[in-house]
Amino acid sequence: MTTAILSALPEEQSGLVGRLDHARRVTHAGRAFWEGELHGKPVVLALSGIGKVAAATTATVLAERFRVARVVFTGVAGGVGEGVRVGDVVVARDYVQHDMDASPLFERWRVPGYPGVRLPCDAALTAHLSGAVSACLAGEITDFHTHADGRPPRLHEGLMASGDRFVTCAQVSRALRDPLVAAGHDVLAVEMEGAAVAQVCLDYGMPFAAVRTISDRADDDAHVDFPLFIQTVASRYADHIVRHLLKSL
Repeated sequence: MTTAILSALPEEQSGLVGRLDHARRVTHAGRAFWEGELHGKPVVLALSGIGKVAAATTATVLAERFRVARVVFTGVAGGVGEGVRVGDVVVARDYVQHDMDASPLFERWRVPGYPGVRLPCDAALTAHLSGAVSACLAGEITDFHTHADGRPPRLHEGLMASGDRFVTCAQVSRALRDPLVAAGHDVLAVEMEGAAVAQVCLDYGMPFAAVRTISDRADDDAHVDFPLFIQTVASRYADHIVRHLLKSL
C-alpha cells in the first residue's frame, strides 16, 4: 500500500527526496512526482503547489494516476490558537476553509455538498501521525529546537484552517479566528492547502492526515519568521516525523 507524502514547498521535502530508495521521477499535470521506497515502505513524494486549487489538482492526480492508499501532508503553518507557539507541531483532526462563504444559501464556511463546516481527517491515520510526532517530541525534535524560555515543542491536535491567503497581519489573523471560535470552531493553525486535499480525499475515500509545524504566529512578523524557519527547522521536522510514521504503518 503506497503512501503519498505531500508538501507545499521544496524546502519542506528536500530531505525526504534525498533519502528515497529506487527513486523514479514521473511528470504529470505539470508536476514532478517521485516514486520509490522510504524506510522500506512504498511512497510517492509530491509538491502540492501553493493554494487550494493547486493542492486539489495534485491530490486528484495521486488518486487517479498513482492510486495511492493514503495521503499525508507535512509542512508549516501559522499558529493562531491559544498557546500554539513557533516550533510547536499541530496534527489536524479536521479542516475548515476559512474563506468559503456561500451564505445565506449555506452556513458560513460550509462547502456546499458536504455535511458540515468541518472536513474530517481519517481517525486511524491521524492517530498514527500523532504517535509519530509524540515519538519525535520525546527527544529528536527538541535536539534542534526549543523555545527561548527553554520549553520544548508541544503537540496540539484539532482544527486547522486553509484559505488562499498568506496571513501576515495580527489584525487579519484575529478577524479570521474570532468568528470561527465564536461559532464553536477553535482553530489552531492556518495554512493554504490542507482543506482542499481533505476535500479531495473525502471524494475518493482516501485516508488523509496532516501535520504542520508552526513557523510563525500569522502576525506582523510572519514574513520575517517564515523563510528562516523553513530553511533551518521545517525540513528536519518532516524527516523525523515521516520516518516514525512509516515505521508505524
